Amino acid sequence: MVRDPSAIEPDAGCAACARLVDYRVANRSAHSGHHNAPVRSFGPLDAEILVVGLAPGLHGANRTGRPFTGDYAGDLLYPTLLTFGLGRGAYGQTADDGVALTRCRITNAVRCVPPHNKVVGEEIRACNPFLAAEIGAMDNLRHIVALGHVAHNAVLKALGKTQSAFAFAHGARHELGGGLRLADSYHCSRYNTNTGRLTEEMFHAVFRAIV
Repeated sequence: MVRDPSAIEPDAGCAACARLVDYRVANRSAHSGHHNAPVRSFGPLDAEILVVGLAPGLHGANRTGRPFTGDYAGDLLYPTLLTFGLGRGAYGQTADDGVALTRCRITNAVRCVPPHNKVVGEEIRACNPFLAAEIGAMDNLRHIVALGHVAHNAVLKALGKTQSAFAFAHGARHELGGGLRLADSYHCSRYNTNTGRLTEEMFHAVFRAIV
């Protein structure tokens, strides 16, 4: 694995993805109070668990500057992490709510907000070296939780694994070698929870199996 903590985050002016740069510039005009930059990971590098999502939401992490903070998905993710002893505090939907993660870290497969919450393959590939470096820098990492199929594939790519050998399915767990395991969950998006595709108990079960 790569072990270079300095390589785990894109800088604020990252220009790797032209479409995302254009969207970022547009959002700085339309939403001047938002973070409007690549969103840094949240939580300690010595954590045992890494949660990998898709990308920042326009009025969630892209607004607050903290992964999954201020949007519907965070309303399920953060209380779940706190319930299972992976952090402390009370989630308040803002980056200054005082929540601190202890045994867990949160990141995204793509660090910049995409139009319509849809990333494209070249953006996933461009951001993947940051994910690979992040995984490599986490010496105590034992479990990666992938929220959705895109995150699942991004993790496998970052680790140099063949995607066809590890099929995504909610609740699936995969042995990746070297004591590292991948756990899959449907993304905790508003759509998935509102339609019943993902319930709170289903989501809790993913974390209950690894803590």
